[in-house]
Amino acid sequence: MRFSRAVVKCRIPILILAVLLLIPSVIGMAATRINYDMLTYLPSDIDTMVGQDELMAQFGKGAFSFVVIEGMRDEDVAALRDEIEQVEHVDSALWYTSFADISIPKDMLPEKLYDAFNAGDATMIAVFFDGTTSEDATIGAFKQIRRIVGEKAFVSGMTAMVIDLMDLCEREEPIYVGIAVALACAAMMIFLDGWLVPFVFLASIGMTILYNMGTNVFLGEVSYITKALAAVLQLAVTMDYSIFLWHSYNEQLAKAADNREAMALAIRETLTSVIGSSITTIAGFIALCFMSFTLGLDLGIVMAKGVLLGVIGCVTILPSMILLLDKPLQRTKHRSIIPNMGAFARGVTKVFPALLVIFALVVAPAYGGYRQSNSEVYYNLGATLPENLPYVVAQHKLTDTFDVACTHMVLLDADLPSKEVKEMIDEMEQVDGVNYVLGLESVIGATIPKEMLPEKLVSKLQSGDLELLLVNSKYDVATDEVNAQIDALNEILKRRDPGGLLIGEAPCTKDMIEITNRDFQVVNLVSIFAIFVIILLVERSLSLPFILISVIELAIFINLGLPHYLGQSLPFIAPICISTIQLGATVDYAILMTTRYKAERASGKAKREAVSAALAASTPSIIVSGMGLFAATFGVALYSDIDIISSICMLLARGALISMALVILLLPSLLMLCDGLVRRTTLGMKKRESIEEV
Repeated sequence: MRFSRAVVKCRIPILILAVLLLIPSVIGMAATRINYDMLTYLPSDIDTMVGQDELMAQFGKGAFSFVVIEGMRDEDVAALRDEIEQVEHVDSALWYTSFADISIPKDMLPEKLYDAFNAGDATMIAVFFDGTTSEDATIGAFKQIRRIVGEKAFVSGMTAMVIDLMDLCEREEPIYVGIAVALACAAMMIFLDGWLVPFVFLASIGMTILYNMGTNVFLGEVSYITKALAAVLQLAVTMDYSIFLWHSYNEQLAKAADNREAMALAIRETLTSVIGSSITTIAGFIALCFMSFTLGLDLGIVMAKGVLLGVIGCVTILPSMILLLDKPLQRTKHRSIIPNMGAFARGVTKVFPALLVIFALVVAPAYGGYRQSNSEVYYNLGATLPENLPYVVAQHKLTDTFDVACTHMVLLDADLPSKEVKEMIDEMEQVDGVNYVLGLESVIGATIPKEMLPEKLVSKLQSGDLELLLVNSKYDVATDEVNAQIDALNEILKRRDPGGLLIGEAPCTKDMIEITNRDFQVVNLVSIFAIFVIILLVERSLSLPFILISVIELAIFINLGLPHYLGQSLPFIAPICISTIQLGATVDYAILMTTRYKAERASGKAKREAVSAALAASTPSIIVSGMGLFAATFGVALYSDIDIISSICMLLARGALISMALVILLLPSLLMLCDGLVRRTTLGMKKRESIEEV
């Protein structure tokens, strides 16, 4: 109570401090780097990432791109190649003049060299950068190349995707937040009892969102997915806390001497309930931190921090704002549209056997769809970007003209005999989907000693104790075909050179597929175990954790199973995020109802009467909370052109409605069925057999 009274007494200093803290928050938010490259979140000790480091260390090469040019004279292409190679942070630009003099006609070149760079009236330049895909220096160099080539050429590569994704996110993110705020505000105006109160809620939550985004500067950088989702998710999951405080405050006004005393009591009451509620949500986000793919750590830390800041704001900033605006808030109150739920609750308890049968029939198809959806996810995020983006246009041009969908790089021992390297190249070129392998031996043959070649040529494909080969594939990244191709290439490479490394976008993506498949199982188990323990401690019951988690897990199965039956494919990160976020954010609905049921049962009410009272009392809060989460995410899902953002928001919106429906319909039915078990396995509940009902 001391803390509550201190907040009420210091309400003006609290608001002044809250406003002042916005200044460093905005500065910190501007200073936080945004990472648009998903592959950087792979573990650093796997072969593909070790190979990337070796490529940088020995060759000074990181990012890679093809520039496709159509209908240009050879002399102009050569001049363009020279201009590209002069761009700062471009390590090298390879065209056929890198291997032969431009005075030699193309049709006199070795067939392999000619085919590597030419198709009809089109030719291409392979560009290497001295930084990684998403480094600021690489992005700057890439933008300069785009300015140099203008509309005369198409520039592909992972950095192109990063730049276009960055531009798309920067255009869309302010609109995401605007849509989420507008729809959440509309939902609160409809379902709450005041016209002004939603704006006060949004002002308070908005401050804590800015604090959260500003403190990300201490992490150094965050993912674009985290940045895009953090504000929307924090708004959606912390809105409940504001609603708890408002309802409690209005209840206390009828009992307390004045509004200050009422607020002190409301803060104390809210703090107790909100701490229990927020712990489950934080546990869901913390579970993401156990992913080997460290995007989960990124999102988990930011969102757990956001929930914690939301709780602090709810019991400090929001009470101060409500007291400051108490008179207009009271004058603008209206009746909530949610009717008395007593008749509905009695109806549910009467037909509970039928509801149990219905939901029992849903379990098998829901779980089956859930398992299938998890195996039908996609990993090639670039393939779902809008078709008019320059990256997508360039990628289509590269594939259509040269039949090159992706490029692998092979790092092998430079001391390997040329004859053996040539045999390995020939063997690799027989692998399904490999167009050709480009290296010193593939261009000049194995009979010419490397020592007789120009240093300028050798240095591009050999450095220190490593030699570099380029493998062009006609298969798209993240397909079963390219993954089988990578296995075959690795088998050939390791047989000839056990220390050799196969790297590139497709090998990294294959690793990401294997790692995130394991992560999904780990994160699921961690989140379920953590929330099980929390419910066990909060409810002091052995049976209730099983019942509550079963209800929400069924809601998750239905939510994630629907894409399979609707013929939709989800981005790989969506099931992992939803399985934890939906559990952590919506199990609160079940805890709210169960806590009320225990209180009613302990007071001596019969089973049916206790369940009906708990359902009637908690349904309005559950509806407001569920509709708030739905409203904050549904509009973003419809608007966004970035499928990973759209998919996650749509799953959250749908998950809120499904969890809400199951808590209102299935949980009371299970409490009716398991009442005896719950009473026998829960501390503090009466065990009076005389008041049991069927």
